[in-house]
Amino acid sequence: MTEFRESLDAPNGQPNPNISIDENDIVPAVPRPLAVVTRSATSVIAAPRASAPVAKAAQTAPPRRFKKPTKRNVAGGVVMAFAVGLIATMALPAYAFGNGNAAFDAKNSTDLAGGAQSITVDDTAAALAVSRDAYTAPTSEQLQAARDAAAAAVAATEASTASASTTPTAGTFAVNPPSGAYSGQAVVDYAQQFVGVVPYSAGATPEAGFGCDGLTQYVFGQFGIYLPRIVGNQAAMGIRVSPEDAQPGDLVVWPMYHIGIYDGAGGVIDSPDWGRMVEHRALWGSYYFVRIV
Repeated sequence: MTEFRESLDAPNGQPNPNISIDENDIVPAVPRPLAVVTRSATSVIAAPRASAPVAKAAQTAPPRRFKKPTKRNVAGGVVMAFAVGLIATMALPAYAFGNGNAAFDAKNSTDLAGGAQSITVDDTAAALAVSRDAYTAPTSEQLQAARDAAAAAVAATEASTASASTTPTAGTFAVNPPSGAYSGQAVVDYAQQFVGVVPYSAGATPEAGFGCDGLTQYVFGQFGIYLPRIVGNQAAMGIRVSPEDAQPGDLVVWPMYHIGIYDGAGGVIDSPDWGRMVEHRALWGSYYFVRIV
């Protein structure tokens, strides 16, 4: 057997074509002993390759967020709180009734009756004397008489209220026009026809009734003189005169609340108050006179 030696520079085990081989350089190959390797069948078992652990990229857990309470969660919490409160409310009276004693037996006469009780009364204590007053219950006749009297009083009140609230209509009486040209006495004569006929009201006509300022406005209006409503406004339409110079037809003014027509003889024609008619009566209280010019 002949062995060829190759240069170490031969790549990939291929002979280098640039090197020539001389026959003298051929060295006989020495046979090498063959080593027999005996291996048991059990020893030739390919061990499974452990798969290399794959490094996983570290993942950062996202921050936990608190969920907003929903209506359903809130409603459930309210119901739960209400149930707990209801149970506690029912349990406390039951515990108080049982006096906290679980061993109480309602069928046991000893538990029901309890122990013997006694009380000691001082010898100086005196028993109160029982007395009765002179009151007696009314009889049925007395009760019926009281009912009749009450019914009669109610009927009388209703009748007086109905008569006072009666408002005359336009056809109840005829209103006479002024008898002549304007004068103080003509004003008094014209206003006199409403006395005892037209009731007091908030109006300013015979049909609707007269307030105190409604009466003076209506009467002077029939003579072509316009007076506004409200006592103070009417008083400002004239000039103030002394009581010695007062004449029929002047205005009589009670400051801030009442007004009427002076009759020239110590009296006044006015519409006084609810439930009353126009009246011709004597002067009273504190007043002053105003003349319309």
